[in-house]
Amino acid sequence: MFERGRVSASLPDFPWDTIASAKARAAAHPGGIVDLSVGTPVDPVDPLIRAALAAVADVPGYPTTHGTSQLRAAAVDALKRRFGITGVAPEAVLPVIGTKELIAGLPRLLGLGAADLVVIPEVAYPTYEVGALLAGTRILRADGLTRLGPESPALIFLNSPSNPTGRVLGVEHLRKVVDFARQRGAVVASDECYLGLGWDERAVSILDPEVCDGDHTGLLAIHSLSKTSNLASYRAGFVTGDPALVRELLEVRKHAGMMVPLPVQSAMTAALGDDAHEDRQRELYRARREVLRKALQAAGFRIDHSQAGLYLWSTRGENCRTTLDWLAERGILAAPGDFYGPTGTEHVRIGLTATDERIAAAAKRLAD
Repeated sequence: MFERGRVSASLPDFPWDTIASAKARAAAHPGGIVDLSVGTPVDPVDPLIRAALAAVADVPGYPTTHGTSQLRAAAVDALKRRFGITGVAPEAVLPVIGTKELIAGLPRLLGLGAADLVVIPEVAYPTYEVGALLAGTRILRADGLTRLGPESPALIFLNSPSNPTGRVLGVEHLRKVVDFARQRGAVVASDECYLGLGWDERAVSILDPEVCDGDHTGLLAIHSLSKTSNLASYRAGFVTGDPALVRELLEVRKHAGMMVPLPVQSAMTAALGDDAHEDRQRELYRARREVLRKALQAAGFRIDHSQAGLYLWSTRGENCRTTLDWLAERGILAAPGDFYGPTGTEHVRIGLTATDERIAAAAKRLAD
């Protein structure tokens, strides 16, 4: 007989459920809450993208799991144009129903199990761990290869620029990971959702010729349109890299019916083909980042890493839950660093995804 809760019991508490009291306190502020806890876009979807979505709204048939040829070609062109990534074949592009879905399912889609080791960053987006837990694998948090010793992991998750820290991994670091993975027979899955949001440092893809010498064997790059195209509600992302790995993911996903809706595919094609809306959005985030950075530092915070991405990894040198309460008293909600791993307990993640008016309100409250 089915035992209710046997899967959910293996997972940690959903992080945002644990900050309900801080959220309520922040919401009680006379000026309203400034919610900087979740990286949820707040700016409008560009009209060009909305028009592409609507243009195929009357198509009644099923979409293909592999996506349209137009979408895959647009992804290849965008990767080359925006990030200098070459050598990607359209056949090696696979649209996914938001990258969180892919990350959570990737260990299982690759057939990993109890005997396998999944490596995740020491301070990490929680879904890497969730994906490994769902597949029943072993898990190791490690930022350096020496932590692995003689282990031969099956899957190594990378995230540069990092969520939550904004840390950028350099070319030499990435090259070492690629070399190590190939020696040990591991797949490297690089979450590159924030690749287009470099501020103080250039971020590079795992597929960059400087990193892999044009050889994508064993490598997967995961890209999202949620951030710079404001398509979080569309659930629009794709994975690319090693053609054999992408083909395997495609075959499994076809059986599971994991298809991106055709209107979303059309919207993705338009977004990938247009850089102007991305440039405008990036400048909005740059301005908001500068306002928050100055306000936090003036209020006594130290900002670590944060060279790229949508967050300021900030600390007052105290437990993150104490900082969370301090901010909530001022009507500001952040994400506590312990969401992301044991070494994040003295930091809070402060997002840039709020309107200009809310960002200005946060800055004023920090100054007061």
